[in-house]
Amino acid sequence: MKTQDDLIAAYTSKRTKSLEHFQRAKQVLAGGVGHDLRNFSPVPMYICRAKGSRKWDVDGNEYIDFLLGNGGMLLGHADPETVDSINQAVANGSHFGNDHPLQIEWAEWITKLVPCAERVRFVNSGTEASLLALRLSRAHTGRNKILRFEGHFHGWHDEVVHGFHPPFDADGSLGVPPQVRENQVLIPDGDLNRLAEVLQSDQGIAAAILEPTGASWGRVPIETEFLRGLRELTAKHGVVLIFDEVVSGFRYSPGGVQELSGVTPDLTCFAKIIAGGLPGGAIAGKAEIMKLFDITGDAHHDRYERVLHFGTFNASPPSAAAGITVLRRVSTRQPIEHANRMADLLRGSWDDVLERHGVAGYVYGDASIFHVYFETNRERIDHATTRRDLQTRDAKLLKGIPGALLTQYQRHLRLRGVDIMSGTGGLLSSAHTEQDIIEATAAFEDTVGALIEEGLVQTLE
Repeated sequence: MKTQDDLIAAYTSKRTKSLEHFQRAKQVLAGGVGHDLRNFSPVPMYICRAKGSRKWDVDGNEYIDFLLGNGGMLLGHADPETVDSINQAVANGSHFGNDHPLQIEWAEWITKLVPCAERVRFVNSGTEASLLALRLSRAHTGRNKILRFEGHFHGWHDEVVHGFHPPFDADGSLGVPPQVRENQVLIPDGDLNRLAEVLQSDQGIAAAILEPTGASWGRVPIETEFLRGLRELTAKHGVVLIFDEVVSGFRYSPGGVQELSGVTPDLTCFAKIIAGGLPGGAIAGKAEIMKLFDITGDAHHDRYERVLHFGTFNASPPSAAAGITVLRRVSTRQPIEHANRMADLLRGSWDDVLERHGVAGYVYGDASIFHVYFETNRERIDHATTRRDLQTRDAKLLKGIPGALLTQYQRHLRLRGVDIMSGTGGLLSSAHTEQDIIEATAAFEDTVGALIEEGLVQTLE
């Protein structure tokens, strides 16, 4: 039986240049990487090229990519039409410090596709979008508290850095003032009775924000019925409803989860796909709320009467050009439908692997997203007759898979040429093919076999 040390040695031997890059990075980059989720043992990935559904690292290792730029590349990497639009924009100047025509066209596409989008305000990331949406909600309602749901991720700014990873009541980071919690109300999703009680008893809540896919891009699924009840209850109590569609926007449908579910929020946060893989994001929503950005009178002396918002690179020409190209393609529904078909094929193929090996777990997901759940609770396994009995909506279980298992799972997949998102799942694009799924399934089966041999995943007996 191969040991973890054997795997690390095999992994490292194919990444000598990556190790050299990592040594350089540790001398100049705080934390050694540019994003906490890029940390990896024994060495982070250093990608130098990507095309379609594939990418290559500095050592020449090829990967079928289910990370897709953290979900931003719906059309796959280096889509020719998108690249051409970016090149044309950059040829005219990458940044003016002024508004420009592409910004207006980009906003027009968003208002055309998204049900709640009567007005749009551009930012540079999903974190900026949620930060601004919360500020806007407080300004609109005159209240201070924010209702959030356990496990739902909305970026890394102070107000949302707690509560998305178990234990949900723990601090999410050093350096966050304790008084931030005074304006946060955190409850599990899915329970409309609990929600009604909270909204009835606390009149200080300005907004409720959630991922309409369910927590962490659908790792903890949510019922449409809950979204409908949430919409009714927030409207009843004058609470602004914010959908965080940073991942789901333009992926679940051209209008996001809100179009698919028929539940229209007051505000929506966007990033990733909206900018075609370049930095960019937006909040979109009802004109009645968004009018708080309007300037009336002297722009230099009205900051107490409106919502202040700056941003040097908001709606930069390259991002706008890429966003327009992608949204135009999204409007045809063809990229979404193809990615959905490939995801459905992958989910079925990978779940068949778990069935053949009798693994205590299952594969699930919606649209072009997949997740793999490995049950590690021996008591739950002993009480299960079939894998179906293990299905759960418990966020502590679905988001609580042991770190040692997650690292080894990702290490095995990467060694076999597959890269995924954080956790156990990933996303597909319109560039993925059936051959990609066949090859990725073979890698997954080898990975599962190795994890069983190492005692990291359990089987139903």
